[in-house]
Amino acid sequence: MQIIHAVKEMQFFADAARSAGKRIAFVPTMGYFHDGHLDLMREARRRADRVVVSIYVNPAQFGPQEDLDTYPRDFERDRRLAEGVGVDVIFFPDNSEMYPPDYQTHVDVEGVTRNLCGRSRHGHFRGVTTICAKLFNIVKPHVTVFGKKDFQQLAAIKRMVTDLNMDLEVVGRPTTREADGLAMSSRNVHLSEVERQSALSLSRSLKMAERRFQEGERDAAKVIQDIRTFIEGHPFASVDYIQICDRQTLQDVPEISERAVLAMAVRVGKTRLIDNHVFGETLNLS
Repeated sequence: MQIIHAVKEMQFFADAARSAGKRIAFVPTMGYFHDGHLDLMREARRRADRVVVSIYVNPAQFGPQEDLDTYPRDFERDRRLAEGVGVDVIFFPDNSEMYPPDYQTHVDVEGVTRNLCGRSRHGHFRGVTTICAKLFNIVKPHVTVFGKKDFQQLAAIKRMVTDLNMDLEVVGRPTTREADGLAMSSRNVHLSEVERQSALSLSRSLKMAERRFQEGERDAAKVIQDIRTFIEGHPFASVDYIQICDRQTLQDVPEISERAVLAMAVRVGKTRLIDNHVFGETLNLS
Protein backbone atom coordinates (compact mmCIF):
# COMPACT_ATOMS: atom_id res chain seq x y z
CA MET A 1 0.00 0.00 0.00
CA GLN A 2 1.28 3.45 -0.93
CA ILE A 3 1.11 6.59 1.19
CA ILE A 4 0.92 9.72 -0.97
CA HIS A 5 1.21 13.23 0.45
CA ALA A 6 1.53 15.46 -2.61
CA VAL A 7 -1.32 16.45 -4.93
CA LYS A 8 0.79 16.07 -8.07
CA GLU A 9 1.93 12.59 -7.07
CA MET A 10 -1.66 11.54 -6.43
CA GLN A 11 -2.75 12.87 -9.81
CA PHE A 12 0.16 11.04 -11.49
CA PHE A 13 -0.95 7.76 -9.86
CA ALA A 14 -4.54 8.33 -11.00
CA ASP A 15 -3.52 9.19 -14.57
CA ALA A 16 -1.35 6.05 -14.79
CA ALA A 17 -4.13 3.83 -13.45
CA ARG A 18 -6.68 5.27 -15.86
CA SER A 19 -4.26 4.94 -18.79
CA ALA A 20 -3.84 1.27 -17.90
CA GLY A 21 -7.62 0.81 -18.03
CA LYS A 22 -8.00 0.46 -14.28
CA ARG A 23 -11.14 1.55 -12.44
CA ILE A 24 -10.55 3.77 -9.38
CA ALA A 25 -12.80 3.81 -6.32
CA PHE A 26 -12.39 6.54 -3.71
CA VAL A 27 -13.40 6.86 -0.06
CA PRO A 28 -12.84 10.36 1.41
CA THR A 29 -12.42 10.35 5.21
CA MET A 30 -11.11 12.38 8.12
CA GLY A 31 -9.45 9.29 9.57
CA TYR A 32 -9.73 7.57 12.94
CA PHE A 33 -11.30 4.58 11.24
CA HIS A 34 -14.07 2.40 12.60
CA ASP A 35 -15.99 -0.48 11.03
CA GLY A 36 -18.21 1.97 9.16
CA HIS A 37 -15.20 3.35 7.31
CA LEU A 38 -13.95 -0.17 6.62
CA ASP A 39 -17.34 -1.14 5.17
CA LEU A 40 -17.01 1.75 2.70
CA MET A 41 -13.52 0.57 1.76
CA ARG A 42 -14.71 -3.01 1.25
CA GLU A 43 -17.49 -1.74 -1.01
CA ALA A 44 -14.93 0.31 -2.93
CA ARG A 45 -12.77 -2.81 -3.28
CA ARG A 46 -15.73 -4.70 -4.79
CA ARG A 47 -16.33 -1.96 -7.34
CA ALA A 48 -12.85 -1.15 -8.65
CA ASP A 49 -9.33 -2.23 -9.49
CA ARG A 50 -7.67 0.48 -7.41
CA VAL A 51 -8.93 1.78 -4.05
CA VAL A 52 -7.83 5.19 -2.78
CA VAL A 53 -8.70 6.48 0.68
CA SER A 54 -7.99 10.05 1.73
CA ILE A 55 -7.31 11.08 5.32
CA TYR A 56 -7.68 14.80 5.78
CA VAL A 57 -9.23 16.64 8.72
CA ASN A 58 -10.60 19.54 6.72
CA PRO A 59 -10.53 22.79 8.72
CA ALA A 60 -12.98 24.48 6.32
CA GLN A 61 -15.88 22.32 7.51
CA PHE A 62 -15.42 23.09 11.22
CA GLY A 63 -16.98 26.12 12.87
CA PRO A 64 -15.18 28.32 15.44
CA GLN A 65 -16.71 26.47 18.41
CA GLU A 66 -16.42 22.97 16.92
CA ASP A 67 -13.97 20.16 17.64
CA LEU A 68 -11.23 20.63 15.04
CA ASP A 69 -8.40 20.56 17.60
CA THR A 70 -9.78 17.58 19.51
CA TYR A 71 -10.96 15.54 16.53
CA PRO A 72 -9.39 12.09 17.08
CA ARG A 73 -6.37 11.20 14.98
CA ASP A 74 -4.20 8.05 14.76
CA PHE A 75 -2.54 7.66 11.38
CA GLU A 76 -0.58 4.47 12.11
CA ARG A 77 -3.71 2.69 13.30
CA ASP A 78 -5.59 3.93 10.24
CA ARG A 79 -2.81 2.73 7.96
CA ARG A 80 -2.93 -0.79 9.39
CA LEU A 81 -6.72 -1.00 9.14
CA ALA A 82 -6.81 0.30 5.56
CA GLU A 83 -4.11 -2.11 4.46
CA GLY A 84 -6.06 -4.95 6.07
CA VAL A 85 -9.08 -4.39 3.80
CA GLY A 86 -7.08 -4.07 0.59
CA VAL A 87 -6.68 -0.31 0.12
CA ASP A 88 -4.06 0.51 -2.51
CA VAL A 89 -3.34 4.15 -1.65
CA ILE A 90 -3.84 6.47 1.30
CA PHE A 91 -3.78 10.08 0.18
CA PHE A 92 -2.62 12.00 3.26
CA PRO A 93 -2.06 15.67 2.38
CA ASP A 94 -1.38 18.54 4.74
CA ASN A 95 -3.13 21.91 4.77
CA SER A 96 -0.54 23.54 2.53
CA GLU A 97 -1.26 21.01 -0.22
CA MET A 98 -5.03 21.43 -0.01
CA TYR A 99 -5.25 25.18 0.66
CA PRO A 100 -2.18 26.91 -0.78
CA PRO A 101 -1.52 30.61 -0.06
CA ASP A 102 -4.15 33.05 -1.36
CA TYR A 103 -6.74 30.28 -1.77
CA GLN A 104 -10.04 31.83 -2.93
CA THR A 105 -12.31 29.24 -4.56
CA HIS A 106 -15.28 27.48 -2.96
CA VAL A 107 -18.17 25.28 -4.08
CA ASP A 108 -21.65 26.01 -2.71
CA VAL A 109 -24.56 23.58 -3.05
CA GLU A 110 -27.52 25.68 -2.03
CA GLY A 111 -30.91 23.97 -1.68
CA VAL A 112 -30.24 20.69 0.12
CA THR A 113 -27.76 22.30 2.54
CA ARG A 114 -30.08 24.99 3.95
CA ASN A 115 -32.06 22.81 6.34
CA LEU A 116 -31.02 20.37 9.10
CA CYS A 117 -27.32 20.78 9.95
CA GLY A 118 -27.09 23.73 7.56
CA ARG A 119 -29.25 25.84 9.88
CA SER A 120 -26.76 25.75 12.75
CA ARG A 121 -23.44 24.80 11.13
CA HIS A 122 -22.96 27.83 8.90
CA GLY A 123 -20.32 27.24 6.24
CA HIS A 124 -19.99 23.55 7.08
CA PHE A 125 -21.36 22.21 3.81
CA ARG A 126 -19.43 24.72 1.73
CA GLY A 127 -16.33 23.26 3.37
CA VAL A 128 -17.49 19.71 2.64
CA THR A 129 -18.41 20.25 -1.00
CA THR A 130 -15.30 22.31 -1.69
CA ILE A 131 -12.93 19.70 -0.28
CA CYS A 132 -14.76 16.86 -2.03
CA ALA A 133 -14.64 18.68 -5.37
CA LYS A 134 -10.90 19.17 -4.90
CA LEU A 135 -10.36 15.55 -3.91
CA PHE A 136 -12.35 14.31 -6.89
CA ASN A 137 -10.09 16.38 -9.16
CA ILE A 138 -6.98 15.02 -7.44
CA VAL A 139 -7.88 11.32 -7.14
CA LYS A 140 -9.86 11.18 -10.43
CA PRO A 141 -12.10 8.28 -9.35
CA HIS A 142 -14.75 6.49 -11.37
CA VAL A 143 -16.79 5.82 -8.23
CA THR A 144 -16.85 7.29 -4.73
CA VAL A 145 -18.42 5.68 -1.65
CA PHE A 146 -20.06 7.55 1.25
CA GLY A 147 -22.01 6.42 4.30
CA LYS A 148 -25.70 7.26 4.68
CA LYS A 149 -25.26 8.20 8.35
CA ASP A 150 -24.69 11.77 7.21
CA PHE A 151 -27.70 11.80 4.90
CA GLN A 152 -27.45 15.51 4.17
CA GLN A 153 -23.78 15.29 3.23
CA LEU A 154 -24.53 12.47 0.80
CA ALA A 155 -27.39 14.49 -0.71
CA ALA A 156 -25.11 17.52 -1.16
CA ILE A 157 -22.39 15.44 -2.84
CA LYS A 158 -24.87 13.82 -5.22
CA ARG A 159 -26.32 17.24 -6.09
CA MET A 160 -22.87 18.71 -6.74
CA VAL A 161 -21.80 15.78 -8.94
CA THR A 162 -25.01 16.06 -10.98
CA ASP A 163 -25.02 19.86 -11.25
CA LEU A 164 -21.34 20.11 -12.24
CA ASN A 165 -21.54 17.21 -14.72
CA MET A 166 -18.85 15.25 -12.94
CA ASP A 167 -18.21 11.87 -14.56
CA LEU A 168 -18.47 10.06 -11.26
CA GLU A 169 -20.76 7.47 -9.66
CA VAL A 170 -21.74 8.27 -6.05
CA VAL A 171 -22.62 5.24 -3.91
CA GLY A 172 -24.30 5.47 -0.50
CA ARG A 173 -23.87 2.67 2.02
CA PRO A 174 -26.19 1.92 4.98
CA THR A 175 -25.21 3.21 8.41
CA THR A 176 -22.92 0.82 10.27
CA ARG A 177 -23.95 0.39 13.90
CA GLU A 178 -22.52 -0.96 17.11
CA ALA A 179 -24.15 -4.10 18.54
CA ASP A 180 -26.30 -1.90 20.79
CA GLY A 181 -27.57 0.18 17.84
CA LEU A 182 -25.41 3.29 18.23
CA ALA A 183 -24.36 4.63 14.82
CA MET A 184 -20.61 4.31 14.44
CA SER A 185 -18.76 7.63 14.55
CA SER A 186 -15.21 8.72 15.23
CA ARG A 187 -16.70 11.07 17.83
CA ASN A 188 -18.13 8.19 19.90
CA VAL A 189 -14.75 7.93 21.59
CA HIS A 190 -15.58 11.15 23.47
CA LEU A 191 -18.65 9.62 25.16
CA SER A 192 -18.31 8.51 28.77
CA GLU A 193 -19.92 5.23 29.77
CA VAL A 194 -23.00 6.95 31.20
CA GLU A 195 -23.26 9.35 28.23
CA ARG A 196 -23.15 6.40 25.85
CA GLN A 197 -26.26 4.95 27.51
CA SER A 198 -28.09 8.22 26.80
CA ALA A 199 -26.73 8.25 23.22
CA LEU A 200 -28.67 5.03 22.56
CA SER A 201 -31.83 7.15 22.68
CA LEU A 202 -31.13 8.25 19.08
CA SER A 203 -31.28 4.81 17.48
CA ARG A 204 -34.11 3.74 19.78
CA SER A 205 -36.15 6.77 18.75
CA LEU A 206 -35.68 5.83 15.08
CA LYS A 207 -37.06 2.39 15.84
CA MET A 208 -39.98 3.97 17.71
CA ALA A 209 -40.75 6.28 14.77
CA GLU A 210 -40.70 3.44 12.23
CA ARG A 211 -43.03 1.41 14.45
CA ARG A 212 -45.44 4.35 14.62
CA PHE A 213 -45.30 4.67 10.82
CA GLN A 214 -46.04 0.97 10.36
CA GLU A 215 -49.00 1.35 12.74
CA GLY A 216 -50.41 4.07 10.47
CA GLU A 217 -49.24 7.34 12.04
CA ARG A 218 -48.59 9.99 9.37
CA ASP A 219 -48.51 13.25 11.37
CA ALA A 220 -44.88 14.40 11.25
CA ALA A 221 -45.26 16.98 14.02
CA LYS A 222 -46.70 14.43 16.41
CA VAL A 223 -43.93 11.91 15.79
CA ILE A 224 -41.26 14.60 16.14
CA GLN A 225 -42.68 15.77 19.48
CA ASP A 226 -42.85 12.24 20.84
CA ILE A 227 -39.25 11.58 19.82
CA ARG A 228 -38.05 14.86 21.32
CA THR A 229 -39.75 14.02 24.63
CA PHE A 230 -38.19 10.55 24.59
CA ILE A 231 -34.64 11.76 23.85
CA GLU A 232 -34.74 14.70 26.25
CA GLY A 233 -35.90 12.34 28.96
CA HIS A 234 -32.37 10.93 28.99
CA PRO A 235 -29.62 12.63 31.03
CA PHE A 236 -26.92 14.58 29.15
CA ALA A 237 -29.05 14.69 25.95
CA SER A 238 -29.91 18.01 24.30
CA VAL A 239 -31.65 18.14 20.91
CA ASP A 240 -30.17 20.33 18.17
CA TYR A 241 -32.88 19.32 15.70
CA ILE A 242 -35.34 16.53 14.91
CA GLN A 243 -36.98 16.91 11.51
CA ILE A 244 -38.89 14.85 8.96
CA CYS A 245 -38.04 15.86 5.40
CA ASP A 246 -38.49 14.85 1.80
CA ARG A 247 -35.47 12.67 1.13
CA GLN A 248 -34.70 14.36 -2.19
CA THR A 249 -35.14 18.06 -1.36
CA LEU A 250 -34.54 17.79 2.42
CA GLN A 251 -37.39 20.22 2.99
CA ASP A 252 -39.72 19.61 5.94
CA VAL A 253 -42.90 17.67 5.22
CA PRO A 254 -46.10 17.69 7.32
CA GLU A 255 -47.07 14.13 6.41
CA ILE A 256 -44.89 11.03 6.64
CA SER A 257 -44.51 8.80 3.60
CA GLU A 258 -41.89 6.48 2.16
CA ARG A 259 -40.37 9.55 0.51
CA ALA A 260 -39.56 10.95 3.96
CA VAL A 261 -36.43 10.77 6.09
CA LEU A 262 -36.26 11.35 9.83
CA ALA A 263 -33.02 13.18 10.62
CA MET A 264 -31.66 14.33 13.96
CA ALA A 265 -28.68 15.92 15.64
CA VAL A 266 -28.34 15.57 19.41
CA ARG A 267 -25.64 16.67 21.82
CA VAL A 268 -24.86 14.08 24.45
CA GLY A 269 -22.63 15.86 26.91
CA LYS A 270 -20.21 17.76 24.68
CA THR A 271 -20.45 15.29 21.77
CA ARG A 272 -22.70 16.09 18.81
CA LEU A 273 -24.20 12.97 17.23
CA ILE A 274 -26.33 12.57 14.09
CA ASP A 275 -28.57 9.75 12.91
CA ASN A 276 -31.39 9.21 10.41
CA HIS A 277 -33.87 6.75 9.01
CA VAL A 278 -35.83 6.60 5.75
CA PHE A 279 -39.38 5.52 6.55
CA GLY A 280 -40.34 2.11 5.22
CA GLU A 281 -36.74 0.85 4.99
CA THR A 282 -35.45 -2.01 7.12
CA LEU A 283 -34.03 -0.84 10.44
CA ASN A 284 -31.81 -3.45 12.08
CA LEU A 285 -31.44 -2.36 15.69
CA SER A 286 -31.12 -4.21 18.97
